[in-house]
Formats: sequence, C-alpha cells, structure tokens
Amino acid sequence: QLHLVESGGGLVQPGGSLRLACAASRFSLDFYAIGWFRQAPGKEREGVSCISSSGGNTDYADSVKGRFTISTDTANDTVFLQMTSLKPEDTAIYYCAAASHRGCGGPPLAHEYEYWGQGTQVTVSS
Repeated sequence: QLHLVESGGGLVQPGGSLRLACAASRFSLDFYAIGWFRQAPGKEREGVSCISSSGGNTDYADSVKGRFTISTDTANDTVFLQMTSLKPEDTAIYYCAAASHRGCGGPPLAHEYEYWGQGTQVTVSS
C-alpha cells in the first residue's frame, strides 16, 4: 500500500512562503496522481492542487492560483507544493493524497483519492 508523509508546515507571517513536501514510499509515484488538500477548523476539506502521474498536467483551486506551484521530483518520489504570498486564510492542515486514476483535470476531489498522508499544519499569522 502506498505510504505518504507530508513535511514542511509551520508558522509564517502573511506574505511569506513555505514549501510543503509529500514523500511516497512502497510504490512509485509514476502510477499515481497526487493532490494537495487542506482543511481549516470548522470548514470542509478543500482541494488545492493536483499533478498527474506524468507530471504533464497540473491544476489549482482559484483561491491559490498564481501563488501556489505544484511540482514533482520523480527520482525521489516526492511532490512539492511551493506556497508564496501566504494569507491568514491559507491557515489549515495540509494533506497530500494519491489517486490511481493518474489524471489531473481540475482542482482535486477528495473522494477520488485513495491514499492519504497524516497532514502538516500551516499557520499564517503575524
């Protein structure tokens, strides 16, 4: 079974940047699309970004377009989410997830993803 571990979360001031990492083990990411999701207290889980298994397709939620960038390091089976111009409303637990359907044709939908990491906290506050 695919195992995912997120890292890179923390406390950052508004306007700052963080880079999250999602490291996969037990299976290669060549066979999975990867999505990033976030969940703030009292809110539903939101699909933030995804990347297809080939790396050729990416997509973003409107709320993060132009500020977040998803990328993959295939040699190390790691997917990154570079977050810039962070806002307090970006505060949430961020999760990465893997989908065997391999595609990314819009902001990711949680029910399409089979494997999930444990999450990493991102707090944007002055």
